[in-house]
Amino acid sequence: MDVSTFYALFSATCFTLVGLWWNVVQSHADWMREPALRRVVGGIYLSFLLPALMGLFAQVGGTEQPQIWRGAFVVLALIGCVCTLQLLARSRGDRFVAGQQAGATLLYALIAVVGAFPELAGHIGLRPIQAEALLLIGLIVLGHALVWRFMAGEGRAAD
Repeated sequence: MDVSTFYALFSATCFTLVGLWWNVVQSHADWMREPALRRVVGGIYLSFLLPALMGLFAQVGGTEQPQIWRGAFVVLALIGCVCTLQLLARSRGDRFVAGQQAGATLLYALIAVVGAFPELAGHIGLRPIQAEALLLIGLIVLGHALVWRFMAGEGRAAD
């Protein structure tokens, strides 16, 4: 796997998803008026922004200076974990959304762990930057699932 190409495409795709999401949000100004909806909208935003930023740091550090991407992945994953846990604490009654948020929290925690202890990736036959790529793909899949649920519910809060 050419990790440089992967992370370049991944990061650009995630930033595109951030922009697309904000275009959707702009056409639904009412979503920003209700605190519960605003939290969900912000959570979706972060589900694309944080992986996009991680992708940028992976490109900057690459395999030559892994301490750059590893440090950034740990910090950004901890931010994602805390924010997602806050959303999870407020999601009541919607098992799908709660499951998605719990899954995202787990993936963020794993991203932070692999960033802090890269040798763990070797246990599954991957380089650390490859293991992180797989975890980030999982985050984007969960983010897409949340967007679908939110849009299919016509912008109603899950809590």
